[in-house]
Amino acid sequence: MLRTSSLAHDPLARQAPNPSSYRFASGDDAEDEAGRRTRFSKGAAGREDLPYRVELWNDAKTGVEQILAVTANSSIGYAAFYAATREHPERYITLRHKNSVVSRWNGPDH
Repeated sequence: MLRTSSLAHDPLARQAPNPSSYRFASGDDAEDEAGRRTRFSKGAAGREDLPYRVELWNDAKTGVEQILAVTANSSIGYAAFYAATREHPERYITLRHKNSVVSRWNGPDH
């Protein structure tokens, strides 16, 4: 006798959860009245203790246009710097440790 089974009719079969139903949050996120996590902005003050920064400068090289990465780890900082040089090869990019420039990418001069 050939027996066929369907997972749709099996009460013990479980469906995989929908990945979009998960939300990742840090331990610092607050909860609202219903117990749901809510985001809040720490601003720059929450990142000042992380010493490594990858900075994307404006075309005139007069100021930082965007901070691309902030980390406590030098290896991760350098990896982010390297990735930024590949993503923006024509731009001026710096890797800083606190107030010192550790590495810089000047881009092509043409």
